[in-house]
Amino acid sequence: MQVLRKALSDGAFLSNLDARDIETIVDRSLQNMVDRGLLDDQKQDLVFNAIMDRERVISTAIGHAVAVPHAYLDELDAPLVIFVRLTHGVNLGAPDGIPTRFFFILMGPKNYAAEHLDTLTTIARVMSDEQFRYDASVALDDKQMLRALDDFVLRTSLPTEDLPAATAPEGLRYSGWLGGGILKDISRRWPHYKSDFIDGLHTKCLASILFLFFACLAPTVTFGGLMATLTEGQIGVVEMIIAVSIGGVIYALLSGQPLSILGGTGPMLVLTVLVYQMCMDVFPERGTELFLPLYGWIGLWTALFVILMAVFETTNLIRYFTRFTDEIFAALISMIFISEALKNLYGFLMSAWDENDQVHHDQAFLSLILALGTFFVAMSLSRFRKSHYLRPKMREFFADFGPSIAVISMAALAFSFTDISSPNPEIELDALNVPETFGPTIEGRSWLVNLWVMPTWAIFAAALPGLLVSVLVFLDQNITVRLVNSPDHKLKKGEGYHLDFFVCGGLIVLCSLFGLPWLVAATVRSLNHVRSLATTEDVVMPGGETKNKIIHVRETRLTGFLIHFAMAGSLLLVPWLKLIPLPVLYGLFLFMGVVSIYGNQFFERLSLWWMDPTLYPVNHYLRRVPIKRIHLFTLVQVVMLAVLWIVKESPLGILFPLFIALLVPVRFLLPKIMPQKDVLALDMEEDPEGEETQWV
Repeated sequence: MQVLRKALSDGAFLSNLDARDIETIVDRSLQNMVDRGLLDDQKQDLVFNAIMDRERVISTAIGHAVAVPHAYLDELDAPLVIFVRLTHGVNLGAPDGIPTRFFFILMGPKNYAAEHLDTLTTIARVMSDEQFRYDASVALDDKQMLRALDDFVLRTSLPTEDLPAATAPEGLRYSGWLGGGILKDISRRWPHYKSDFIDGLHTKCLASILFLFFACLAPTVTFGGLMATLTEGQIGVVEMIIAVSIGGVIYALLSGQPLSILGGTGPMLVLTVLVYQMCMDVFPERGTELFLPLYGWIGLWTALFVILMAVFETTNLIRYFTRFTDEIFAALISMIFISEALKNLYGFLMSAWDENDQVHHDQAFLSLILALGTFFVAMSLSRFRKSHYLRPKMREFFADFGPSIAVISMAALAFSFTDISSPNPEIELDALNVPETFGPTIEGRSWLVNLWVMPTWAIFAAALPGLLVSVLVFLDQNITVRLVNSPDHKLKKGEGYHLDFFVCGGLIVLCSLFGLPWLVAATVRSLNHVRSLATTEDVVMPGGETKNKIIHVRETRLTGFLIHFAMAGSLLLVPWLKLIPLPVLYGLFLFMGVVSIYGNQFFERLSLWWMDPTLYPVNHYLRRVPIKRIHLFTLVQVVMLAVLWIVKESPLGILFPLFIALLVPVRFLLPKIMPQKDVLALDMEEDPEGEETQWV
């Protein structure tokens, strides 16, 4: 470690070298050392030839994008090290197949063999650390490299006995006093508040804003349209856009985990429709008139329960929702996204079938092309980062802006077939349904809901459904935030569960008073937000396959703020937004649902049911758990997922939140049907280091 520190202190750091072959890399690196006075110019050619002779025998690329060219000669008086970072990696035949970008060039006299081995060991330890590799990739000078080295030492030198004994994350430990969780969240996040904005000044954040603008607008408009249809216009697209815009901006500024994205969700849509149906059943003659007041009172009761739960730190209970429950919930959300996209595409086809004329057939066929085209383009470009074509920055650009490019290109394709803004288009496509003027969906109603038209008994009776809604808010909000705070995402600034939940309760008050839809952290959009801000690297697994792994996430409030601010501005861009056909947004919907499947171990284990057993991946649970028990564990999850879906679609849908909560006792009963050690191996919080899943 001292050799590396001395080298960096002497300025032996050559950053962003533009070279394509090992000869150029070594030659320019040695010339840099000569220019700095670290190497005698009379010995430059001698060292160069010795290093290249060594490289011709076998490449010194050792993997993790690292190579260690070296030469030891009697003509050298002392060991020398230079650290070189290339602008883009070169293929030197590393064992893991990953292009090499970092070079540690070692030189010294022959009698320094022991020191040479120590230096090689140190390099291997340092470069195996994901955080250090990220810090090394963005360091601007030798001082920042030294700081990265110091951070590595601090992270890895803490004795095991000094580690905290508690297994719960810091944000889910009881404070011991009323409201203590909220205060601890504020004190934990406040020191990072300034950097939360500064860290957002990056091109990756611009790509995230553009992608998430469309990715949030699509479900916002879709859920708003569905809600308008199912509530007879009581709550529609306008209300949904306003709620998401204002709520998202407030949440981005005040929450403890600003990477979470607020929005309408499938479960909340289901529950809102159930409340509307209940209102129509209880007040058959005045149901339409009393829905928003009843909705408002249920929302106020919900907000009261949510705020009390935040103050009394019941959010800590979310730690009992393990990978078992997280996977089922995430799978349910993915299925809702995919099913809504497919349901609408199926509707296009069925309408053409019913009408049985050429115009409707053309409309259905073009809609299908646009939706699947959006999905295909977004999916292909999101994977372009792994392509062998174009330069690295271009690949990064297309991968980051892929969904935005997909929406714009498919909208342009639709426009080339027919001007959908024309009053009499040849092929009439369903366009984005936004209002011509700003106002409530129901013309003439006041924004502020008159809550006092409700009978007194109904005001207090609303507490019961409010309790059920608060249970769903608790689950929907906190499971999503828990998934965002997953150790796999390598977040550094800390959690804010209690503060997030408290802010969520305050926003429900606001939405209830103005007849706006209730909002919670949306799972798919939040995870897409995290991934859009992530820096990743390819990791080769024991079976030889490559996994794309997050090594750093740019934690910022700026993206969330600007995403929702732009959504508010979308109301001023009605003529342009109407040029986006709905099939394009359904394709983006499908993309978001499918992408959210990746990384869900449940689908990985589900794929084992029809995979050749000789080709099973090499990962931690297959090495520890018999395959029959793995299938049993997965089968239980499949049954629970089916139960949730059936309940959601049944007349008992109002009890849907309770069935999600029942996943916890089901998880604790699993050791009754299979050994506890197998359950723990399958339900690990994160994959053991070096044995991550390799399924894609």
